[in-house]
Amino acid sequence: MIGSVAVFCGSRFGDDPAYAEAAVLVGRTLGERGVRVVYGGGRVGLMGVVADAALDAGGEVVGVIPRSLDEREVAHQGLTELYVVETMHERKAIMAERADAFLTLPGGIGTLEEIAEQWTWTQLGIHAKRGGFLDVGGYWRPLRTMIDTMVAQGFLAPGQADLMTFSDDLDELLSSF
Repeated sequence: MIGSVAVFCGSRFGDDPAYAEAAVLVGRTLGERGVRVVYGGGRVGLMGVVADAALDAGGEVVGVIPRSLDEREVAHQGLTELYVVETMHERKAIMAERADAFLTLPGGIGTLEEIAEQWTWTQLGIHAKRGGFLDVGGYWRPLRTMIDTMVAQGFLAPGQADLMTFSDDLDELLSSF
């Protein structure tokens, strides 16, 4: 069993209530299973929902937030641990160091950038940590299609595409880690 999961997700809620419901499910499930949540440190949007649900379930939550985002995303003050760092690079490095796997919920460009870097690090052998996308309502389906195109056009080996799991089932996704 994995001890900690980095969760990448939006600092907004999105337009579909299913996104927040999925964030509650992720936080609650990880908290109940004793899996430490490592995330971006904010108390807003889906990030805050995941953190609160994990804490409410008795889980540990580690936040990592750059100083420049501390005020905009309003750092969550009720966490088990909170790191305020100087750069996004530090944020991602600490999150990668503290996590055994990476779970991605719906989010924006920052969410996509964070998981893409971890996927790249796995591909390059910098670490051997699995990742996955919780495909809430088909949100990540266009990315899965793009990845299939990368493989079909010879820019990505099939094995590299398989380093990430896409599923709409949280248990299936966690089992893949």
